Amino acid sequence: MSFALYMLGFVIFLGGVIWGAVVAGVPHLYIGIGALIFLGIGIFSAVSRTRSKDPS
Repeated sequence: MSFALYMLGFVIFLGGVIWGAVVAGVPHLYIGIGALIFLGIGIFSAVSRTRSKDPS
């Protein structure tokens, strides 16, 4: 459940960044590339923060 909440917050953040880039006039190709990079970073960080630690 915490993974889903983390990703929901990150998607909302990413939407705001994309909206700001569109308003600023950044070309759509660069927005798409940046969004994919940020989404990958978000998934990596969500997995690392919500993964259960091994008891060893």
